[in-house]
Amino acid sequence: MKVLQMIPEMESGGVERGTLELARHLGEQGHESVVISGGGKMVKQLEACGTRHITLPVGRKRLSSLLLVSRLRRLFAEEKPDILHLRSRVPAWLAWLAWRGMDPANRPRLVTTVHGFNSVNRYSEIMTCGERVICVSESIRDHVLKHYPRAATDKLRVVHRGIDPADYPHGYRPNAAWLEAFHREFPETEGKRLLTLPGRITRLKGHEDFAKILKALASDDSLHGVIAGGAHPRKAAYLDEIRSLFSAEGLADRITFTGGRSDLREILAISSVVLSLTTQPESFGRTTLEALGLGIPVAGYDHGGVGEQLALLYPAGRIPPNDPAAAVPVVKALLENPPAVPVKHPFTLAAMLDGTMDVYRELLEQPPK
Repeated sequence: MKVLQMIPEMESGGVERGTLELARHLGEQGHESVVISGGGKMVKQLEACGTRHITLPVGRKRLSSLLLVSRLRRLFAEEKPDILHLRSRVPAWLAWLAWRGMDPANRPRLVTTVHGFNSVNRYSEIMTCGERVICVSESIRDHVLKHYPRAATDKLRVVHRGIDPADYPHGYRPNAAWLEAFHREFPETEGKRLLTLPGRITRLKGHEDFAKILKALASDDSLHGVIAGGAHPRKAAYLDEIRSLFSAEGLADRITFTGGRSDLREILAISSVVLSLTTQPESFGRTTLEALGLGIPVAGYDHGGVGEQLALLYPAGRIPPNDPAAAVPVVKALLENPPAVPVKHPFTLAAMLDGTMDVYRELLEQPPK
């Protein structure tokens, strides 16, 4: 089959990574893969795995982007993909407007993926316009059914995001050279049990709740907090605010801000407990799965995709949402006597890829309406 994916850009991020993973899989299986985006540093990786990339500014939120509709319609007619897969709202609107003007007998079959809990409005509803709609978790499916009654249940398919167990092997530990370099850079972490909150520096990640939890556990001198994630320049003021908060709580010497890192796997692997404290539900929560895949205990707010993962894989880590006081005994129990994390889990990259291909095949086997 020939699959054409559309995404605003191929710069970085989870949706972009999923686009690349699927493109690579299509090539390995002998299918033809095309991606339309505004470009980005991941384009080289796309092309290296045999995918053809077409650069178009399909992610720009401006009225002039509507001028691309007729161009896209011609492109779809020329490329003749079997599947058109849309992953973001602006490209989805442009592609749908082009697609609906084509002869149903000759146009590609339309698949959309709802990747997140977008604001509920007509603009976001476009992500439910596919002939098949992939939801990345049961929580996302519930969100679609609750807020978009026009999205028929029979076209929704849950395909969880996944990780490659080879990239996050259970029991993995970094080598001595990495460990020595990390402790040289952050000497305050050496010999400590690390309580780690991974993720970008944004208000949604729950840094304020982390401060409350660490404060409540401050009598344990062996415990040290780590915030592993970078801040966008626009979030510099918030980063300063969080640093000041930890200082005001007397925790300045009990917390490490690593900044953006390319070795998050290693940081997760040396942690005693990894936290997920998002104030709003996450659609899936990849870093939570990465930590569990490595065999590291996770304590997280029991909502969204993280709640799904914990319910299935590590119920001892579930915390009532947005309740840092309730988190304290959960974290303490995991530090003192953590249940073993299962070696195997169903949220694998292979399952995600197979599930997506199943959606494509199912749609192609049915005549267009």
